[in-house]
Amino acid sequence: MKKIIYSLFLFLFYSNVVQSQDATEIVRKADAKMRGKTLQAEMVIRTIRPTWTREMTVKSWAKGTQYSMILIKSPQKDEGIAFLKRKKEVWNWMPVLERTIKMPPSMMSQSWMGTDFNNDDLVRESSVLEDYTHSFLNDTTLGDRLCYRILMKPKPESAIVWDKVIVCIDKKDYLELNSMFYDEDGELVNIMNAYDIQMMDNRLIPTRMEMIPADKRNQKTELIYKQILYDRPIDDNFFAIENMKKLK
Repeated sequence: MKKIIYSLFLFLFYSNVVQSQDATEIVRKADAKMRGKTLQAEMVIRTIRPTWTREMTVKSWAKGTQYSMILIKSPQKDEGIAFLKRKKEVWNWMPVLERTIKMPPSMMSQSWMGTDFNNDDLVRESSVLEDYTHSFLNDTTLGDRLCYRILMKPKPESAIVWDKVIVCIDKKDYLELNSMFYDEDGELVNIMNAYDIQMMDNRLIPTRMEMIPADKRNQKTELIYKQILYDRPIDDNFFAIENMKKLK
């Protein structure tokens, strides 16, 4: 009897380990699908409120998980504002002030340029692979796509604002179609949905994302990809603090 119980314990233990590894691998595939080895993108970011709508045009560059750059092209009052991530450091260039600011981790949870995305959503100071553990929840269907539901919990050493994130990843194409962000009290804070799946640069991806605050009616921010180029060479030196001031 003891041998049976011990064998059952080992089976359950190793099953959980394998399942955890599988969940992490699925998150890795979804992240790699959207990120590529390198990425260059042109986007429209539309902030929608009950009485007004504001639109920005943005260019971005990224290389792996270590480097990213964002440049605001319009509106004119924000033109030239840039954000840079180099490994675990995040910098902001403000042309009006002619000043470069190093952003502390505490700012990652704050709104990015008045939108419903936070700084970490756009700049990605945290890593969905390195800063979270992953485990399976029950599967779900979004539209006509069967999806994994995966619970992401921050690791104890990670400086993450969320207590948990639940992501839905399409089983066929590894597309992240829905994410739900919860605070430390277990309250749902934000919902992110992805739509308009199409081929861009020979890669099938969602081309429109929306971030919706759970407690604010008729409010959301849309991110719409107008162009994406994947896996073109970008030198590490491009992601330099001085280069933020020169981008066009």
